[in-house]
Amino acid sequence: MARRVVITGRGVVAPNGIGVDNFFGALSEGKSGVARIAGFDAEGYYSQIAGEVTDFNPEEVINAKEVRRMDRVSQLSIVACQEAVDDSGLSVDDESSWRVGVNIATGIGGLSSVEKEHTVLLERGSSRVSPLLVPMMIINITSGMAAMRFKFRGPNISTVTACASATHGIGEGMDLIRSGRADVMLCGGTEACVTPLGVSGFCAMRALSKRNDAPEQA
Repeated sequence: MARRVVITGRGVVAPNGIGVDNFFGALSEGKSGVARIAGFDAEGYYSQIAGEVTDFNPEEVINAKEVRRMDRVSQLSIVACQEAVDDSGLSVDDESSWRVGVNIATGIGGLSSVEKEHTVLLERGSSRVSPLLVPMMIINITSGMAAMRFKFRGPNISTVTACASATHGIGEGMDLIRSGRADVMLCGGTEACVTPLGVSGFCAMRALSKRNDAPEQA
């Protein structure tokens, strides 16, 4: 018989609420997290609305030095992971840590870091590109950062299946527990692709809404 799997802790950083209580309250009241893009000047883009996380201060959870070495995709993830771990009451020692794994999924990874350092490359040359570019942009850094922070030494992967990444990440975590390869999995998803390049790409695909006045009318 497959092992029973239960959810013991939750954490949320979302456009319509940071923290489980705020997020659930917004859902209950029908509040949308979609608004005019504030992170960059979207004038000239056919779609100028997005679900951005605003009023977000990662230094409330992560020390300033670490924040500077993280792409936003990891900052969002770690804040949500911290809430989930705290909510679960999970405590691990050196022995049990090998049975606790991580699967924080993402579709794109550290896109803002790619954009920033590509600009550095073009304007200042290859020698000025940050040595942190690769660890900030790779997709599995989200799981790696969580594992290092909480000292979870079990299975560590990052599922990538576009918009289904987080759902598949949770499912893969469940399967690892059911199969006996882990006792606990920290699972979920993170994304930070509301950037000039990210929005440009989705606009080029004609994949975004043109109802730019809709958030103000809601």
